[in-house]
Amino acid sequence: MTTPPPALLIAGHGTRDDAGAEAFRDFVRELGRRHPELPVAGGFIELSPPPLGDAVTELVERGVRRFAAVPLMLVSAGHAKGDIPAALAREKERHPGITYAYGRPLGPHPALLSVLERRLDEALGGGARTPGDRADVTVLLVGRGSTDPDANAEVLKAARLLWEGRGYAGVETAFVSLAAPDVPSGLDRCVRLGAERIVVLPYFLFTGILPDRVRQQTEGWAAAHPDVEVHSADVIGPEPELLDLVMERYAEAVEGDLRMNCDSCVYRIALPGFEDKVGLPQQPHFHPDDDGHHHGHHHGAHSHAH
Repeated sequence: MTTPPPALLIAGHGTRDDAGAEAFRDFVRELGRRHPELPVAGGFIELSPPPLGDAVTELVERGVRRFAAVPLMLVSAGHAKGDIPAALAREKERHPGITYAYGRPLGPHPALLSVLERRLDEALGGGARTPGDRADVTVLLVGRGSTDPDANAEVLKAARLLWEGRGYAGVETAFVSLAAPDVPSGLDRCVRLGAERIVVLPYFLFTGILPDRVRQQTEGWAAAHPDVEVHSADVIGPEPELLDLVMERYAEAVEGDLRMNCDSCVYRIALPGFEDKVGLPQQPHFHPDDDGHHHGHHHGAHSHAH
């Protein structure tokens, strides 16, 4: 009798936006439809139902004993580095006998860069398909923003990879929370660099409170600068590339081919101004629906994440 493949557990950030939460749940359902050979479940770290613990319980009740967890996140910030591994460690205590592998975040991946390029072209009305059409287009890639410098650096890496070889005048970065520059400051910077046409591109998977804020701030800035041509692009969304990439991360986790970046991890390396974070114990976020069991988890020890 062949051993069944490990189940797939999708871990999401969570959002206060009902449409964004439903987009995640739809995405998980679509993965399940595409891969009937796999038990698939998904849950959130915070803010939205179902909590990650409920998704694990659902899999266990379906007879699952092995699963691979893939963070549905673009960058490796506190959630991916600490909260999810801590939550998974807690679930292992709750459900003795389960084993799991932990995958790495999604970006920056060439498939996602292709979707971002498509979103830029759509925002410009479909008229910027070649490098020659893009010579006067400056992109402002807007990330979530984090107190983790490594996570913010990942957004700049995505920006550089998006700029390389595609012909845009430039790809600058901004953040919608917790990190500088903010969206208006990012737009100001684009103008100082000589931007003629600007497309603000949200580096987010699904709709939600923060992508909406990016659009609102962009529109507010554009209204105050009528002499500058400014466009807003859409989020990545549940594209086939994203579905395929999750399965690629699942396969990596199952096969043990994990290459999470530890070189500039704030919990391992003393970075200027963040020295106090090295070796900090990681605590999971507790969802309001959780039962309140507190199980600490030390980042330096979670080899399944690094």
